[in-house]
Amino acid sequence: MDLLLWGVLPYVSIALLIAGTVWRARYDQFGWTSHSSQLHESKLLRIGSPLFHFGMLFVVLGHVVGLLIPQSWTDAVGVSDHTYHLIAVGTGAIAGAAAAIGIGLLVYRRLKVPAVRRATLRSDHLMYTFLLGAIVLGLLATILNSTGATDGYNYREGISPWFRSLFALSPDYALMAGAPLAFKLHILFGFTLFALIPYSRLVHMFSAPVKYVFRPYVVYRSRDPHKIPAQRRGWERTR
Repeated sequence: MDLLLWGVLPYVSIALLIAGTVWRARYDQFGWTSHSSQLHESKLLRIGSPLFHFGMLFVVLGHVVGLLIPQSWTDAVGVSDHTYHLIAVGTGAIAGAAAAIGIGLLVYRRLKVPAVRRATLRSDHLMYTFLLGAIVLGLLATILNSTGATDGYNYREGISPWFRSLFALSPDYALMAGAPLAFKLHILFGFTLFALIPYSRLVHMFSAPVKYVFRPYVVYRSRDPHKIPAQRRGWERTR
Protein backbone atom coordinates (compact mmCIF):
# COMPACT_ATOMS: atom_id res chain seq x y z
CA MET A 1 0.00 0.00 0.00
CA ASP A 2 2.87 2.40 0.78
CA LEU A 3 4.36 1.72 -2.65
CA LEU A 4 1.02 2.40 -4.32
CA LEU A 5 0.22 5.59 -2.39
CA TRP A 6 3.67 7.19 -2.19
CA GLY A 7 5.51 5.57 -5.09
CA VAL A 8 2.90 5.30 -7.84
CA LEU A 9 0.03 7.69 -7.14
CA PRO A 10 2.13 10.88 -7.40
CA TYR A 11 3.24 9.98 -10.92
CA VAL A 12 -0.29 9.04 -11.96
CA SER A 13 -1.50 12.41 -10.68
CA ILE A 14 1.16 14.36 -12.55
CA ALA A 15 0.54 12.31 -15.74
CA LEU A 16 -3.17 13.16 -15.59
CA LEU A 17 -2.31 16.80 -14.96
CA ILE A 18 0.01 17.05 -17.98
CA ALA A 19 -2.13 14.96 -20.33
CA GLY A 20 -5.34 16.77 -19.41
CA THR A 21 -3.74 20.20 -19.77
CA VAL A 22 -2.33 19.38 -23.20
CA TRP A 23 -5.67 17.93 -24.33
CA ARG A 24 -7.64 20.99 -23.24
CA ALA A 25 -5.12 23.34 -24.84
CA ARG A 26 -5.52 21.51 -28.17
CA TYR A 27 -9.19 20.60 -28.25
CA ASP A 28 -11.04 22.72 -25.68
CA GLN A 29 -9.65 26.23 -25.90
CA PHE A 30 -13.09 27.82 -25.64
CA GLY A 31 -13.70 25.90 -22.41
CA TRP A 32 -10.39 27.10 -20.95
CA THR A 33 -11.90 29.64 -18.60
CA SER A 34 -12.62 30.32 -14.95
CA HIS A 35 -16.37 30.50 -15.73
CA SER A 36 -16.58 33.80 -13.89
CA SER A 37 -19.85 34.44 -12.06
CA GLN A 38 -19.11 38.04 -11.14
CA LEU A 39 -22.16 39.27 -13.02
CA HIS A 40 -24.40 37.18 -10.75
CA GLU A 41 -22.90 38.42 -7.45
CA SER A 42 -19.93 40.63 -6.65
CA LYS A 43 -19.99 41.62 -2.95
CA LEU A 44 -18.90 38.26 -1.52
CA LEU A 45 -16.66 37.68 -4.53
CA ARG A 46 -14.71 40.89 -3.87
CA ILE A 47 -13.85 39.61 -0.39
CA GLY A 48 -13.50 35.87 -0.90
CA SER A 49 -11.55 35.83 -4.15
CA PRO A 50 -8.57 38.00 -3.07
CA LEU A 51 -8.37 36.20 0.29
CA PHE A 52 -8.29 32.82 -1.43
CA HIS A 53 -5.92 33.70 -4.27
CA PHE A 54 -3.35 35.64 -2.23
CA GLY A 55 -3.59 33.12 0.59
CA MET A 56 -2.98 30.23 -1.81
CA LEU A 57 -0.07 32.08 -3.41
CA PHE A 58 1.79 32.21 -0.10
CA VAL A 59 0.69 28.68 0.80
CA VAL A 60 2.26 27.38 -2.42
CA LEU A 61 5.44 29.40 -1.83
CA GLY A 62 5.63 27.99 1.69
CA HIS A 63 5.28 24.45 0.37
CA VAL A 64 8.01 25.06 -2.20
CA VAL A 65 10.41 26.29 0.49
CA GLY A 66 9.50 23.59 3.01
CA LEU A 67 9.61 20.66 0.61
CA LEU A 68 12.36 21.55 -1.85
CA ILE A 69 14.95 23.25 0.36
CA PRO A 70 16.85 20.68 2.48
CA GLN A 71 17.33 21.32 6.19
CA SER A 72 21.10 21.26 5.71
CA TRP A 73 20.86 24.36 3.52
CA THR A 74 19.03 26.43 6.14
CA ASP A 75 21.41 25.15 8.81
CA ALA A 76 24.33 26.25 6.64
CA VAL A 77 23.11 29.85 6.52
CA GLY A 78 22.56 29.97 10.27
CA VAL A 79 18.81 29.44 10.47
CA SER A 80 18.14 27.10 13.36
CA ASP A 81 15.43 24.47 13.16
CA HIS A 82 13.44 26.24 15.90
CA THR A 83 13.58 29.59 14.08
CA TYR A 84 12.64 27.97 10.80
CA HIS A 85 9.57 26.31 12.31
CA LEU A 86 8.47 29.52 14.02
CA ILE A 87 8.60 31.37 10.70
CA ALA A 88 6.98 28.50 8.80
CA VAL A 89 4.16 28.03 11.29
CA GLY A 90 3.49 31.75 11.65
CA THR A 91 3.39 32.62 7.96
CA GLY A 92 1.79 29.31 7.01
CA ALA A 93 -1.01 29.70 9.52
CA ILE A 94 -1.84 33.21 8.31
CA ALA A 95 -1.75 32.24 4.64
CA GLY A 96 -3.69 29.04 5.27
CA ALA A 97 -6.33 30.84 7.31
CA ALA A 98 -6.74 33.47 4.58
CA ALA A 99 -7.12 30.78 1.93
CA ALA A 100 -9.57 28.81 4.09
CA ILE A 101 -11.73 31.86 4.82
CA GLY A 102 -11.63 32.85 1.17
CA ILE A 103 -12.67 29.44 -0.16
CA GLY A 104 -15.29 29.23 2.59
CA LEU A 105 -16.85 32.48 1.40
CA LEU A 106 -16.73 31.34 -2.21
CA VAL A 107 -18.42 28.03 -1.38
CA TYR A 108 -21.05 29.81 0.74
CA ARG A 109 -21.67 32.22 -2.14
CA ARG A 110 -22.04 29.37 -4.60
CA LEU A 111 -24.53 27.56 -2.38
CA LYS A 112 -26.60 30.51 -1.19
CA VAL A 113 -26.82 32.78 -4.25
CA PRO A 114 -29.39 31.21 -6.62
CA ALA A 115 -27.87 32.60 -9.84
CA VAL A 116 -24.38 31.43 -8.89
CA ARG A 117 -25.71 28.04 -7.80
CA ARG A 118 -27.38 27.56 -11.19
CA ALA A 119 -24.09 28.38 -12.92
CA THR A 120 -22.22 25.74 -10.89
CA LEU A 121 -20.79 22.88 -12.96
CA ARG A 122 -20.75 19.24 -11.92
CA SER A 123 -16.97 19.31 -11.79
CA ASP A 124 -17.13 22.21 -9.33
CA HIS A 125 -18.58 20.03 -6.57
CA LEU A 126 -15.67 17.59 -6.79
CA MET A 127 -13.10 20.35 -7.17
CA TYR A 128 -14.35 22.33 -4.18
CA THR A 129 -14.45 19.18 -2.05
CA PHE A 130 -10.80 18.34 -2.59
CA LEU A 131 -9.65 21.96 -2.57
CA LEU A 132 -11.36 22.73 0.72
CA GLY A 133 -10.29 19.36 2.13
CA ALA A 134 -6.63 19.93 1.23
CA ILE A 135 -6.64 23.37 2.86
CA VAL A 136 -8.39 22.23 6.05
CA LEU A 137 -6.19 19.15 6.38
CA GLY A 138 -3.09 21.28 5.87
CA LEU A 139 -4.15 23.63 8.66
CA LEU A 140 -5.01 20.67 10.87
CA ALA A 141 -1.62 19.08 10.29
CA THR A 142 0.09 22.37 11.12
CA ILE A 143 -1.88 22.81 14.33
CA LEU A 144 -1.34 19.22 15.48
CA ASN A 145 2.37 19.37 14.72
CA SER A 146 2.92 22.74 16.42
CA THR A 147 1.04 21.67 19.58
CA GLY A 148 3.04 18.46 19.96
CA ALA A 149 0.15 16.13 19.13
CA THR A 150 2.30 14.38 16.51
CA ASP A 151 5.08 13.47 19.00
CA GLY A 152 7.50 16.02 17.59
CA TYR A 153 7.34 14.75 14.01
CA ASN A 154 9.65 16.70 11.70
CA TYR A 155 8.33 16.70 8.15
CA ARG A 156 11.68 18.01 6.89
CA GLU A 157 13.21 14.64 7.79
CA GLY A 158 10.45 12.49 6.28
CA ILE A 159 8.02 14.12 3.86
CA SER A 160 10.50 16.59 2.33
CA PRO A 161 13.16 13.97 1.38
CA TRP A 162 10.39 11.72 0.02
CA PHE A 163 8.99 14.56 -2.10
CA ARG A 164 12.44 15.40 -3.49
CA SER A 165 13.04 11.73 -4.31
CA LEU A 166 10.07 11.88 -6.69
CA PHE A 167 12.03 14.22 -8.96
CA ALA A 168 14.88 11.69 -9.08
CA LEU A 169 12.36 9.06 -10.28
CA SER A 170 13.36 6.95 -7.31
CA PRO A 171 10.64 7.51 -4.69
CA ASP A 172 11.77 6.61 -1.20
CA TYR A 173 8.23 5.69 -0.14
CA ALA A 174 9.44 4.11 3.11
CA LEU A 175 9.99 7.62 4.50
CA MET A 176 6.22 8.16 4.54
CA ALA A 177 5.56 5.24 6.88
CA GLY A 178 6.10 7.34 9.99
CA ALA A 179 4.20 10.42 8.83
CA PRO A 180 1.10 11.35 10.90
CA LEU A 181 -2.29 10.61 9.38
CA ALA A 182 -3.17 14.31 8.95
CA PHE A 183 -0.08 14.84 6.79
CA LYS A 184 -0.82 11.77 4.70
CA LEU A 185 -4.42 12.80 4.06
CA HIS A 186 -3.28 16.33 3.18
CA ILE A 187 -0.85 14.95 0.61
CA LEU A 188 -3.43 12.56 -0.88
CA PHE A 189 -5.98 15.36 -1.22
CA GLY A 190 -3.30 17.55 -2.78
CA PHE A 191 -2.26 15.04 -5.44
CA THR A 192 -5.89 14.26 -6.23
CA LEU A 193 -6.46 17.98 -6.70
CA PHE A 194 -3.51 18.13 -9.11
CA ALA A 195 -5.12 15.42 -11.21
CA LEU A 196 -8.43 17.34 -11.27
CA ILE A 197 -6.97 20.69 -12.35
CA PRO A 198 -7.21 20.18 -16.15
CA TYR A 199 -10.77 18.86 -15.89
CA SER A 200 -12.18 21.75 -13.85
CA ARG A 201 -12.23 25.54 -13.80
CA LEU A 202 -8.86 25.45 -11.99
CA VAL A 203 -7.20 25.07 -15.39
CA HIS A 204 -7.32 28.86 -15.71
CA MET A 205 -4.35 29.04 -13.30
CA PHE A 206 -2.12 28.21 -16.26
CA SER A 207 -3.30 31.28 -18.15
CA ALA A 208 -1.55 34.57 -17.59
CA PRO A 209 -2.71 37.80 -19.30
CA VAL A 210 0.79 38.56 -20.59
CA LYS A 211 -0.42 39.74 -23.99
CA TYR A 212 -2.72 42.25 -22.31
CA VAL A 213 0.28 44.40 -21.35
CA PHE A 214 1.44 44.59 -24.97
CA ARG A 215 -1.98 44.93 -26.56
CA PRO A 216 -2.42 47.66 -29.20
CA TYR A 217 -4.51 50.68 -28.41
CA VAL A 218 -8.20 50.53 -29.27
CA VAL A 219 -8.81 53.40 -31.68
CA TYR A 220 -12.27 54.94 -31.78
CA ARG A 221 -13.27 56.90 -34.87
CA SER A 222 -16.14 59.29 -35.19
CA ARG A 223 -18.92 58.53 -37.66
CA ASP A 224 -19.16 62.24 -38.46
CA PRO A 225 -16.84 62.83 -41.44
CA HIS A 226 -16.47 66.51 -40.46
CA LYS A 227 -14.82 65.48 -37.18
CA ILE A 228 -12.20 63.30 -38.84
CA PRO A 229 -8.90 65.21 -38.94
CA ALA A 230 -7.35 65.73 -42.32
CA GLN A 231 -3.95 64.64 -41.09
CA ARG A 232 -3.93 60.92 -40.32
CA ARG A 233 -2.34 59.88 -37.07
CA GLY A 234 0.50 57.39 -36.99
CA TRP A 235 -1.67 54.36 -36.36
CA GLU A 236 -4.10 55.37 -39.12
CA ARG A 237 -1.49 55.50 -41.89
CA THR A 238 -1.34 52.66 -44.34
CA ARG A 239 2.27 53.30 -45.23
